[in-house]
Amino acid sequence: MSNIDGPQELARRLEDEAGYLADFGLAAAAFLAMRMQRPLFLEGDPGVGKTSFAEAMAVVLGGIPVVRLQCHAGLDASQALYDWNFPRQIMRLRAAGEGDHRDLEPQLWTEEFLIERPVLKALRRPAVLLVDEIDRADDEFEALLLQVLDTFEIDVPELGTLRAERKPFVVLTSNQTREVHDAIKRRCLYHWIAHPDEEREVRILHRHVRDLPEELAREVAVAMRRLREPEKMIKPPGVAEAINLATAVRELGGQRLTPDIAQATVSTVAKHHEDEPAVRDALNQPC
Repeated sequence: MSNIDGPQELARRLEDEAGYLADFGLAAAAFLAMRMQRPLFLEGDPGVGKTSFAEAMAVVLGGIPVVRLQCHAGLDASQALYDWNFPRQIMRLRAAGEGDHRDLEPQLWTEEFLIERPVLKALRRPAVLLVDEIDRADDEFEALLLQVLDTFEIDVPELGTLRAERKPFVVLTSNQTREVHDAIKRRCLYHWIAHPDEEREVRILHRHVRDLPEELAREVAVAMRRLREPEKMIKPPGVAEAINLATAVRELGGQRLTPDIAQATVSTVAKHHEDEPAVRDALNQPC
């Protein structure tokens, strides 16, 4: 981290090393999160690049692993923090033969039988901890996460307190399916990732689609802008859909978004049957 001297340098390295085009606001928030050792909370519509940003940061930070905790309703400590390998403990008791084996009990609650779940795994080695879609988790999990974000340590009654020797770079993401508690946001630096503007989307497309004609990249970016207008679609397209569309056109041998090509590539953009007419219309309009 010490060799990144500012947001501009971080943005350049994200692009050069990981192929991620971050705007200045995102690069600045991530740079400050690194320097201040604070989690980074990213909100935005699905498909704007929140998860891929965490993956890109792992590359820039030396190719460290991304430890992903996918949030869902009912997520609890045994799934997020740690658990015990109960089958293996039972096998150890059975191998010892008959008897009460009270003398073996201390041996059953050691590191040998500890199962590291994502949060503990990220605390015990250099990593990017990605808490993905935290808005899908319950309030109870948010309360559980608060202690970790405060102290970067986990209390394991049988072993004591396990502390992070090196704090992970933490990225929390939310699609705003519900409001995340303010207590979580107060512990984080916050950034809203918007859909890219036309120029940046064209650059992203050139990064991800080989031999992409400039006119086609421009047509795809313009179509995406139209489809992201408020209330235009049930499921507006993200950057991934733009890349899929451009790739599909090239796979079909196309150089432009002709009517035939547009008809054939609707499936790369529309993710709901009611959105198909809007997609056809946007792809058929002149740039």
